[in-house]
Amino acid sequence: MLISGDVQRATFLQRLSRFSALAEIEGDKHTAYLPNSGRMRELLTPGRPVFLVERRGSNRKTAFDLVMLDFGGTLVSVDARLPNQIVGEGIESGLLAPFKGYSSIRKEATYGDSRFDLLLEEGPRRCYIEAKSCTLVRDGLALFPDAITARGARHMRGLAEARRSGHGAAVVFVIQRADAVRFSPEDETDPEFGRALREAAKAGVEAYAYRCRVSTREVALDKEIPVCL
Repeated sequence: MLISGDVQRATFLQRLSRFSALAEIEGDKHTAYLPNSGRMRELLTPGRPVFLVERRGSNRKTAFDLVMLDFGGTLVSVDARLPNQIVGEGIESGLLAPFKGYSSIRKEATYGDSRFDLLLEEGPRRCYIEAKSCTLVRDGLALFPDAITARGARHMRGLAEARRSGHGAAVVFVIQRADAVRFSPEDETDPEFGRALREAAKAGVEAYAYRCRVSTREVALDKEIPVCL
């Protein structure tokens, strides 16, 4: 996934709200849109090098998006809008072996009361896919979520329902950094999501995790890592 626009290095000052942050570029302070509702407490610390992209639009309240940061030499993409696009591109280019054999891909597909990121179709066959953004890594272990996500648990239950009805169903955790070697649900933060994920897996929902190569020009799938439930 290429990053469009001019990426500018800045210094993180503080989080202003769920979706906004204050950063400094060469002495000038700027409010930036933060496209991620996660806590990211270990990442968003004062003085942290971050990267902003200038965005223009009549409906915008800020002139910049905060898209990534430097965590001790590891670039971490914090844009939670990217994973479904990254997974979609990976499927279309044939990079994701588990999802080969489908002739069409559709975004924002509804099943029951749930809306999923992607729907793959080949004749009567269907596979519903939900992509989740993961930025938290501790000692090589990627963890999701970093905040309680009732919506995430509902997605897992919806995928399980689709699978029990005979459809394919999968969740793909996109770790937006390169230093993860395995993945697990973060049970201490949100035990309900962990239970929902494990129940979905028992129902036949497939769970995958991929770490990414991150640069100031691109965030791309790198390597599949084990999912430890």
